Amino acid sequence: MNDEERWRILRLHVEDQIPLAVLARNTGVALRTLQRWHQLYRDRGSATFDSRPRADAGTRRTAPETVKFIERLALTRPRPALATLHRLSVNEAERAGKPAPSYATVRQIVQALDPALVTLALEGPTSYRDKHELVFRRRAERPNQIWQADHTELDVLITGVGGKPDRPWLTIVMDDCSRAICGYTVFTGAPSALNTALALRQAIWRKTDPAWAMCGIPDILHVDHGSDFTSHHLERTAIELRIRIIHSTVGRPQGRGKIERFFRTINTELLVTLPGHTRPGDRKPQPVLDLATLDQAIGAFISTYNARSHRELGLSPRDAWVAEGWLPRMPDSLEELDGLLLTVPKSRVVQRDGIHFQGQRYLAPTLAPFVGHTITIRYDPRDISEIRVYDRNTFVCVAVDEAHPNLRMSLRDIETARRARRKQLRHTINDRIPTAVTRDEPRDTAATPHRRRLRTYEEDE
Repeated sequence: MNDEERWRILRLHVEDQIPLAVLARNTGVALRTLQRWHQLYRDRGSATFDSRPRADAGTRRTAPETVKFIERLALTRPRPALATLHRLSVNEAERAGKPAPSYATVRQIVQALDPALVTLALEGPTSYRDKHELVFRRRAERPNQIWQADHTELDVLITGVGGKPDRPWLTIVMDDCSRAICGYTVFTGAPSALNTALALRQAIWRKTDPAWAMCGIPDILHVDHGSDFTSHHLERTAIELRIRIIHSTVGRPQGRGKIERFFRTINTELLVTLPGHTRPGDRKPQPVLDLATLDQAIGAFISTYNARSHRELGLSPRDAWVAEGWLPRMPDSLEELDGLLLTVPKSRVVQRDGIHFQGQRYLAPTLAPFVGHTITIRYDPRDISEIRVYDRNTFVCVAVDEAHPNLRMSLRDIETARRARRKQLRHTINDRIPTAVTRDEPRDTAATPHRRRLRTYEEDE
């Protein structure tokens, strides 16, 4: 056992106050030996166990000017090869009339340089920062205090639009304290503010699965500097929900290690078992799954992940989030949350046959009073079988695609809405327009021929 290994054991007693008897039992080193090491430390200090070579080892006969010349070349980018550096230093020593250094001496001088100094000089400040700067690892003290949100491109090919292979993305919202996955969304195409909003919508609102208890509004949302996370839409939503958004420094992934580890977990445990998984040597496998099937597989994996014990926590993320019972901060209603998080509002005019959007027609009995009016719609792009209708920021109704097989409306519903609308208009007319004929002047019914009312058929409407 060398001096460095001895000091690594003894410092547990010196710095961490671990008793020598415990160290002897755990390391297998005799207690008398540990006591002797400790006495040497008290007499001579930690230098007694410092087996590192001296910085000036092998350089006693090397002139200081030659040492500085070698160090300057070793810190020059690009650094010369060691053989070249030795040849140049010998030439410089001979020119200055100094003793020529040996190859071993040059190597020792180069190896004695501070690694942080070498990294900063040869690789730049970014590499130095990632390798040698002190990093503060934050830790949330309670659930919903800090959430993390991030995207990753999945290592799997699926069947996209038109049957073409497509590589999907995954957005995850994670609770920092419990490591629980609060929400997610799977999509194709580039990440956008809408995808982030859909993941947050699922994370914040209550789930239909009682085992997936995570919900509520976080105090802090930690994201990167992507355009989807810096959008005005997300900023307005955060202001309304009283969420503080913290963006990580550009080009610095530190602080998102927990969610990055989950991405690696889902890649190594789930995606490798799915058809279409991309791997070295097979970057273009035959896609089998579609987006909906992949979504179901990821959802099932997240349920398993939230329920199984976490190595660092000692209990499952779900149990860590539930803790001893507490009430999360919730929005007043799902409609309010949708009004904030769903897609940027779009204006449409209500036609007689409903609202036309994305090549489809949406209808609801509540739309009868709004025919000819401009309203605002919001929709979930993952399910455009229905849209949400707003009038001056007030929620009106949910209009459904009439062609949807499971949501087709009956003609009776439409006829009832029509009659109610006509009745309302008649009352308005009677209230606002005075009667043209008084009781003293009876109306001449003979002079006015009876006009048959034009019948309106469904085909004309």
